[in-house]
Amino acid sequence: MCGAWWGSRIIRPVSDPQSFENLKIRGFRRLANIDFDLKGVNVLIGANGVGKSSFLEALALLAEASNGNLEKTINRMSGLASMMTYDRADSIDLSISRLVPGHEPLVYELSLVTQANAYQISQEKLFQKSPKRLSPFLHIDSRGTNIKYFEVVKNNLVQPTWEHNPRETSLFQVPKMFREPEEFRQKLSSSTFYHVLNVDPRSPVRLPQAMRPAELPGKDGEDLVTCLYYLREAEPDRFEAIEDALKSAFPSFKRLDFPPVAAGTITMTWRDSAFSKPIYLHQFSEGMLRFLWLATLLQSPGLTAITLLDEPEVSLHPELLSLLADLFREASRRTQLVIATHSDRLISFLNPDEVVVMDTAEDGTSNLTRADQLDIEEWLKDYTLDELWRNGRLGARA
Repeated sequence: MCGAWWGSRIIRPVSDPQSFENLKIRGFRRLANIDFDLKGVNVLIGANGVGKSSFLEALALLAEASNGNLEKTINRMSGLASMMTYDRADSIDLSISRLVPGHEPLVYELSLVTQANAYQISQEKLFQKSPKRLSPFLHIDSRGTNIKYFEVVKNNLVQPTWEHNPRETSLFQVPKMFREPEEFRQKLSSSTFYHVLNVDPRSPVRLPQAMRPAELPGKDGEDLVTCLYYLREAEPDRFEAIEDALKSAFPSFKRLDFPPVAAGTITMTWRDSAFSKPIYLHQFSEGMLRFLWLATLLQSPGLTAITLLDEPEVSLHPELLSLLADLFREASRRTQLVIATHSDRLISFLNPDEVVVMDTAEDGTSNLTRADQLDIEEWLKDYTLDELWRNGRLGARA
């Protein structure tokens, strides 16, 4: 990324060499049989109901499963039976792999089946292939209630000697005897799903916030003010990059201020050259607030391994989408972005290898194809990606 609109203040972190590599989804809603290679920026396009949000939810389900929240998440999603591919699946099978420098990738597999009116973890594995071994090295090998994990002292797979919760994953519960498997779990469990930001008059993002260190603005913007204040004091380069983004997006913007409200509580104001008085949070427009939240999130030092964004373009003027595309690319040096969008204008600022086309097959299930794998090279000489989407050359239409 050239970073022209950030000038000399652009943050250039080193890319994480241990990114997640491949995701397989079987039997999850319309995603009956998906095998997908993850990159730094993955922007999903497609008609309503084709499975874009389901793709994000499958990744979020893996994250929650590795964080001890599998049962709560399945209940929140109305039970396992309602999550399965209609009439075509008797299980949900998820698999994700992560690169390990100098070694083969770590692969995690999770299979869920219905059990009466609940669910069962029918199979779970965490393994790593090795050129020196005929079979993969197993860190976890669980089948139903037969739970096994690798124990260093015994140099073998053993069963837990404590009470194991059958509703939660072994990945969350059993000790990981090597550094890489525990790093794998921590990275996967940190992955965060961000829905469209609520900007109602009494929403958390518009209220005064307690002063405390915060490296992320929060899923509901509940830490936006404290995050920006923390960045201004602790990481001024990042804060200045955010303000530079705001100046590019809103030419009359001058600066952000943080007046105290009560003991230990602050709010935020927007200084604008068009007005003599500051603009307070409750006066921010939806577009101003959502762009500020996105810019803060994507510049945050606390970005998780995978960042899931659903329709980030909501309320944004089309002219802001080129800045948003640049923010995506800069953030992809520190996180892997998976984004669902309906905005053809946003697509016009992306490269074909950043766009993932989702279509519905004749049997009603979904398939995914990166735009650079479609036969569109000749068309791109005369048309932009958004024009190809609108005229149907990319697919991804109802």
